[in-house]
Amino acid sequence: MTRRHEPRGHAESPFTAIARFVRETAGETARGMVDLLLPSACAICRALHRADADGIVCQACLARVVRLGWPQCSRCGQPRLSATIPLPAEAIPSGVIPPCRWCQRLAPTIRAVRSVCRMDEGTGAALVHALKYDGWHAVAKPMARRMARLEWPADVVRERTALVPVPLSVTRRRARGYNQAERLASALSAEWRIPVWTDVLERLRDTRSQVRLTPSERASNVSGAFVAVGRAHARLRGAHIVLVDDVITTAATINASARALADGGARIISCVTFGRAPEPGDRAVSDYDFIRN
Repeated sequence: MTRRHEPRGHAESPFTAIARFVRETAGETARGMVDLLLPSACAICRALHRADADGIVCQACLARVVRLGWPQCSRCGQPRLSATIPLPAEAIPSGVIPPCRWCQRLAPTIRAVRSVCRMDEGTGAALVHALKYDGWHAVAKPMARRMARLEWPADVVRERTALVPVPLSVTRRRARGYNQAERLASALSAEWRIPVWTDVLERLRDTRSQVRLTPSERASNVSGAFVAVGRAHARLRGAHIVLVDDVITTAATINASARALADGGARIISCVTFGRAPEPGDRAVSDYDFIRN
């Protein structure tokens, strides 16, 4: 991890801290006075703006989040086809889009994966960076609200038992001071009204940063890095767990996590992230290739 990626924490002045406290605890009149005298500054663009439900991030920055395109694979959520070219009827006689190549990288126990946005366009990457490296914990709330609105297969919505954030190693958590996946899971729990289980999955060792690794190196890096905690096996037995992480790239981390949860007794695992890294050549191939994919 480079120096510029070290967590800086909340760089709040005493006035900003007081204003934040008043906004969170005082009545509407007092909050209005604080907004007038000390308007909020966006964690992404630093522009002053009126505090609202997502007051830590201005509406302009939230509007610039580039959502994943449609239609998407019903299992992995990867954008599949061009919206401008109709799908040939003979390609889907059952009316269901066939599995895609991205699905093939997922462990068999993974039922579905969903992500909100692209990481190569818009403000999605900036939001993740603010949460993960800059210590802006409150950014998790507007991120989780958008994660909560994602569409899922009906069985996932019906069966999901608990949210499990992908754990950090003890060393990395100590250095960062928190786990960004836990922050997202906590905020998402309030939206979905299902519990967060932070004590069922453990990271056994500190792994290298995945940022500059190839897909095969990523898989090797996290292989065997996770284990289901022994005392949690009874809770996991038969459960449909939803893994939570900030970004998915090659699925190596969620595959390793899912295998550990399945070994611990979980019946099936889904996964939700805020961002999804672009695929090499994403949307650069022909529309017909997406149709045949």
